Amino acid sequence: MIKKNQELTPTKTLISIVGPTAIGKTGLAISIAQVFNTEIISADSRQFFKEMEIGTAKPNQDELAAAKHHFINSHSIEELFSTGDFEINALETLDKIFAQKDVAILVGGSGLYVNALLNGLDKMPDIDLNIREKLNQLFTDEGIVPIQNQLKEIDPEYFEKVDQHNPQRMIRGLEVFLSTGKKLSSMLSSTKKVRPFNVIKIGLNTDRKILYTQINNRVDQMIESGLLDEVKSLQSFKHLNALNTVGYSEIFAYLAGEISFEEAIVAIKQNTRRFAKRQLTWFRRDEEINWFEPNENEQVLRFIRAQLKS
Repeated sequence: MIKKNQELTPTKTLISIVGPTAIGKTGLAISIAQVFNTEIISADSRQFFKEMEIGTAKPNQDELAAAKHHFINSHSIEELFSTGDFEINALETLDKIFAQKDVAILVGGSGLYVNALLNGLDKMPDIDLNIREKLNQLFTDEGIVPIQNQLKEIDPEYFEKVDQHNPQRMIRGLEVFLSTGKKLSSMLSSTKKVRPFNVIKIGLNTDRKILYTQINNRVDQMIESGLLDEVKSLQSFKHLNALNTVGYSEIFAYLAGEISFEEAIVAIKQNTRRFAKRQLTWFRRDEEINWFEPNENEQVLRFIRAQLKS
């Protein structure tokens, strides 16, 4: 008999796989999912949107067929889908997976979304809507640079964590501070919610030169696969938040005559490398992550099995 205040030991396990873009997270996740005959939850915030295919490096059809994925092509760029929405929907999806399986996989490089599922989100304060309106107008009139500069000055911790090309995230950080006088970074990790499952945290990383070469090669592949035509087809939606991201913003600048196509490609590579660096900065703060090289699938699997036994 379980005593009144005795805690139940969770019997389900979520394997979280994180790391920078282009490191090989998808391949590892599929391999593990096949071993445990289970399903994958994607925590890549750009891969949610079905209209953004090439520029987000989604799993291809063979990969999607190799293991069931959730939150790939799940939403339209015209829909708002916040980290809070993801927390709720991903927990519901995880409940359904755990009803049939003992193990599930979480994979992605969007730290805020990974954190939302693993630890939960703190309640956000009420925002002065006049401040939000003024910031949105500032973005419309002058672009994202003045917003970036302000946020970097008042909340550098949050600025370093998030996608600096995402105006919604930049404005969110500013409006919280201007409305409350408190940094958004101080509100993101104060209390972890108790989850009814165990978590095994796996991180992938490698030598920076190797990673940057892989990033450059991936961008070249995107160009060859038709990224320019994909972005052209989305020009009428370029004002939407989902498209204010690396790989799309630079091509929009080219289409607007602001830079050459060659300059756009160089900028995509550079901004993607910077993004990868921010991802690593975020994940390295989590001391529970166990780090491996991308080609160490067997070592990762042995580690997971040992953790499950213990």
